[in-house]
Amino acid sequence: MLEVEHVGRRFGELVAIADASLAVAPGSITGLIGPNGAGKTTLFAIISGFLPPSSGRVLYGGEDLAAVPPHARAARGIARTFQIVQPFAGLSVRENVAVGAFLRHADRRDAIAHATAVATRVGLGRDLDRPASDLTVAGRKRLELARALATDPQLLLLDEVLAGLNPSEIRDIVPVLRGIRESGVTILMIEHVMQAVMNLCERVYVLATGRIIASGTPAEVTADPAVIEAYLGHGAAARLAGREPAHA
Repeated sequence: MLEVEHVGRRFGELVAIADASLAVAPGSITGLIGPNGAGKTTLFAIISGFLPPSSGRVLYGGEDLAAVPPHARAARGIARTFQIVQPFAGLSVRENVAVGAFLRHADRRDAIAHATAVATRVGLGRDLDRPASDLTVAGRKRLELARALATDPQLLLLDEVLAGLNPSEIRDIVPVLRGIRESGVTILMIEHVMQAVMNLCERVYVLATGRIIASGTPAEVTADPAVIEAYLGHGAAARLAGREPAHA
């Protein structure tokens, strides 16, 4: 469904993404992990059209998206959440979700009905008429998910949708994400919560300093020495394997 081919992105002399390639199969949940500052959100911005690549290309269903702006990508079925959740504070939860629903439902009653169904699906049924500004962190994360889901996407890009949640809240939202995939929506997710990555993702790509350094199943990438080094620093893989003294 999605192919990122040798994508690079420079900001002046700073190389944020360097020759990154990945593929997302239809009907899958694919993970994108890596240390802070690795370039994960920049890559999402390129896929969703908020930033153009300096090199390479993004294909969606075989179509090169180079000339397709963000709103047109949304119309083609690509939706994303944002790492920093910013709901429309003056609107209710239902009205916030309806903003996304208007992409496919021009009639206000239809959009509100669709928003109600989507919000209930992600666990916001009791909060529909609350001001969005009153939601907890967990509630705002669910609202961000609902707004994207209300656009009826085929590909859903989730940028740290579990960040800031406690273990109980994570446990509650994981089945929601599985249900979204089971409904036919393909998911590419940036995530730091490795328990969720292990439980949800069939394939994981690891981005470090703007480069894809590993890919495979969650078990394969978490055992990869290059991944361990990227997260824990030089010599970490050897120490964990017991090949170097702890002070090395």
